[in-house]
Amino acid sequence: MSQVDRILQDALNGKRPMLEDVVALFESDEIEKMGHAANQLMLRRHPDPITTFVVGRNINYTNVCDVYCRFCAFYRAPGSKEGYVLSDEAILQKIQETQDVNGTEILMQGGTNPNLPFPYYLDLLRKIKQHFPDITMHSFSPAEIHKMREVSDGLSLEEVVRQLHEAGLDSLPGGGAEILDDRTRRKISKLKGSWTDWMDVMTTAHKIGMNTTATMVIGFGEEMEERALHLLRVRDAQDACIAGGYDSKGFLAFIPWTFQPDNTNMKREKATPEEYLKTLAISRITLDNIDNFQSSWVTMGPEVGKLSLSYGCNDFGSTMIEENVVSAAGTTHKVNIELILQLIREAGKIPAQRNTRYEILKMYHDTDTVTNDFVMQN
Repeated sequence: MSQVDRILQDALNGKRPMLEDVVALFESDEIEKMGHAANQLMLRRHPDPITTFVVGRNINYTNVCDVYCRFCAFYRAPGSKEGYVLSDEAILQKIQETQDVNGTEILMQGGTNPNLPFPYYLDLLRKIKQHFPDITMHSFSPAEIHKMREVSDGLSLEEVVRQLHEAGLDSLPGGGAEILDDRTRRKISKLKGSWTDWMDVMTTAHKIGMNTTATMVIGFGEEMEERALHLLRVRDAQDACIAGGYDSKGFLAFIPWTFQPDNTNMKREKATPEEYLKTLAISRITLDNIDNFQSSWVTMGPEVGKLSLSYGCNDFGSTMIEENVVSAAGTTHKVNIELILQLIREAGKIPAQRNTRYEILKMYHDTDTVTNDFVMQN
C-alpha cells in the first residue's frame, strides 16, 4: 500500500492525519483518490444528497486600510482621494435590498480604517439591528477587530468582541487567515499581524459564545508544510472550543480558495483548479471536527464550484449579491440563484437555502424555480 493510500485509509478508519501525513498529501498528485476519500467523509456527516447555500450580500463599508497587503487590489491608503466610508443610509439601503430578495446574511467587511473610532461600529450595528432584527450580521475580519481594539482606548480584545456581539454582531467570518504561518505572512503582509493574532480573535469569539468560519488562501508561494500547519492549527482551535464547553460550535465552516494576483502588487501564476480541488479534499480529510465546507465559486468559477461538490463540499456558499474585493483583482464570476439551483442539480444534489447557522430554510425540489425579483446582481 502506498503512503497516500495508507493515509487515506487511516482517515476513513477515523485516524487523524498528522503533520507529515498532510504534507505528503499536498506533495502528491493523486487528486482523484483524495477527492474520493473526502467525498466519503463528507457523506458520513451529510448523508442526504442536499447542497446548501445562503442568500447573502457583501457590504464593503470602507476601502481605507493601513496594513497595505501586497496581495490586495481593493484597499486605498489613508488620505487617498479614492478612499471612502459608506454612509449609514447607504448601508441600510443595501441591507433593505438584500432583505427584499429573501436574503438573510450580511458579510460586512472593509479595510482597517484608522480614522473610524470604536463607537462607530457599535452605533452602526445597533442601527442595523433596530431596522433589521432578523438579518444575521456575519461581519468583520480578525484584522478589523484588532484595529477596533487599537482605537478603543484600552479595552481588552475580549471586551471589544463582547461589546460588538451585544451591539448586534452575530458571527465572525474567517477572512484574513490567508496562510496561518508567519513565514508567508511576513512576506505578503508585514503589518497584518501574526497567525496567532488571527486565531486569538476567533478563540475569543468562541469563548463568549459566537460562531465563526475559517478560511485558507493558497498560491502565495507558501511551502506545503505551511499549508499543513494552517489546517492543523484550525483543527487544534476547534478541539479547544469543543473541550471548553462554550455556547459556541466554533468554526461552522471551512472555506479554502486561491490567491487572485491580477491588479495586485504580487505577480504570481494563479493556482490551478486541480490545486484548489486537492486543497479542498485535503482540508476535509484533515479537519475532522468541522462539519461544513464551502465551495469557492467566486474565485474558481461555477463549473469548478460544481465539481467541488464531489471533493468534500456540502455547501455552495453565498449568492454574493455584491462582492468588491475579489472582483478588484480581476475575478468576476457571478452566480444568481437560478444558476446555483442548476449547478447543484447538475451535480446530482438537491439545493436548499440555509441561514448562517446552517439551518435549512427552504428546499428546492426539481420543479421549483425562483422569480425574477429573487435574482439580483451588483
